[in-house]
Amino acid sequence: MMTRMMKRALINFVFRLFVFFCVFSLYITHKEALYEFMTHEFTFGISEYGISPLHVLWFIFMIMMMQHIFPHKMLSMAYKKGDIREYIPVEYQRIDLLEFVQRMNVRAWQVMLVWLSFNAVFAVLYLFKVIDAGDMLMLTVFFYLCDYICILFFCPFQTFIMKSKCCINCRIYDWGYFMMFTPMLFIRNFFSWSLFFTALIVLIKWELTYSRHPERFWEGSNKHLQCSSCNEKLCIIKNKGKRGDLSTK
Repeated sequence: MMTRMMKRALINFVFRLFVFFCVFSLYITHKEALYEFMTHEFTFGISEYGISPLHVLWFIFMIMMMQHIFPHKMLSMAYKKGDIREYIPVEYQRIDLLEFVQRMNVRAWQVMLVWLSFNAVFAVLYLFKVIDAGDMLMLTVFFYLCDYICILFFCPFQTFIMKSKCCINCRIYDWGYFMMFTPMLFIRNFFSWSLFFTALIVLIKWELTYSRHPERFWEGSNKHLQCSSCNEKLCIIKNKGKRGDLSTK
């Protein structure tokens, strides 16, 4: 049975797929438009560029991140687990929690190192003018699509590094925007830096909550994160055939 959250996730994935192909079509046919958007000087008055679909895309990106800075109840439990209202304590050993935190922190730093090393390649190519701002914007939109591919179908970080069983239990779930907008750091532009530094705020907010209340992020201390309490089943496609019928857990 498909849950309401799963249906929403699939709709979001289709929307992101649509956005990706729209921007990719523009990238193939009018790449100069992407370059001009990412390099022209921003003003609060009326400019020769007017309001373009890329301005709308920037607005969508910002709204998505604002929902994580100022969360609402419609968000996935993967994010809401940091909220005290979503914490259902169970009996646990303090040493077990500390071991969990240490293990997850090491793996999280491994993910960060891999991600920054990967993006450093594009940064060098950009600084040496092998690729331009239009390419970096296309890369960001690709990461935007990959975010939901990781949630629904396959996540290399979850599989090879974090070893978490699902997004609900993922230690780095809200790193997504920081990772998505990493290429924007290297472009000196209002639109690019506003996206990157807003994403950085989302990341810092997540890490501060995790450091202060790690018990909310572990299924061994928070019943809401256990399979028996899950009403979302976002892992049903990704883990199909791995653990049997997830709906019974």
